[in-house]
Amino acid sequence: MRIKKSKGDRIGDFFIYTICILFMIVCIYPFYYVIIYSISDPAQALKGIFLLPRGFSMETYRQLLRTNDIGSAYMVSIARTFFGTLLTIACSSFFAYLVTNQKMYFRKVIYRFVIITMYINAGLIPWYMVMKAYHLQNNFLLYILPGAVNAYYIVLIKTYMESLPKELEESAKIDGAGMFRIYGQIIFPLCKPIIATIGVFSVVGQWNQWTDNYFLVTSAKLQTLQMVLYNYLNQANRFTNMSGNSADAAAIAATITPTSIKMCITVLVVLPIMCVYPFLQRYFVKGIMMGAVKG
Repeated sequence: MRIKKSKGDRIGDFFIYTICILFMIVCIYPFYYVIIYSISDPAQALKGIFLLPRGFSMETYRQLLRTNDIGSAYMVSIARTFFGTLLTIACSSFFAYLVTNQKMYFRKVIYRFVIITMYINAGLIPWYMVMKAYHLQNNFLLYILPGAVNAYYIVLIKTYMESLPKELEESAKIDGAGMFRIYGQIIFPLCKPIIATIGVFSVVGQWNQWTDNYFLVTSAKLQTLQMVLYNYLNQANRFTNMSGNSADAAAIAATITPTSIKMCITVLVVLPIMCVYPFLQRYFVKGIMMGAVKG
């Protein structure tokens, strides 16, 4: 049954919707501006862009993608994100399952110790020394091993697992199932919402991470996309002189600008995350809410 609203309610709804729409535009427009600038003709874009691109040119993208290090860096970042996320989900979820087991010795002490790590951080220098002591310098494992167990993820997954009926695990034990089988075939499949949530966090974190590359990786074969593009972003003026042929360099300088390079770099970095996020978004809110019911 439709409720008839008063004039005051309609005016209030109008202002609320207007404010929400304006806030949405404020959030979306910066990225929209970056996209239309990146596909505009660089020379015309310098005159200013508001709602529509000026001209159309993909020359900046072509020049960026023609560089040898961009392709290899993309592969390193994709491999880091994929394997790092898989390892994080596997290790963090299994650790969370262990601390929910009532028969595990000192489980409360271990869990509290994990929580403490969320509040106390040793700092950059101890982290650097530990990574070097583990021989992770110029090693691909640097990208995936340190984040295999994450305290925040463990808290979310543990809380979610505790909301599952205990009778499921008890009936599996009666049927002779072991710990790994219970975890792999019963508990883990039931945790899809929170696992998807952790997956979103991990994918975004792995994809955007670049500080470990900055401090501990000097090998050109292990440079991530974020690090390569970060260097280009800080040296956009130098990019136009990267061609081996002076005539090519002059042509490139005439067709692209440092600002267009920065805009294209921003799109290249953000676009993969935008492609992945919509597929996992339906799990995101549900996983966070269900994982936060109990402390």
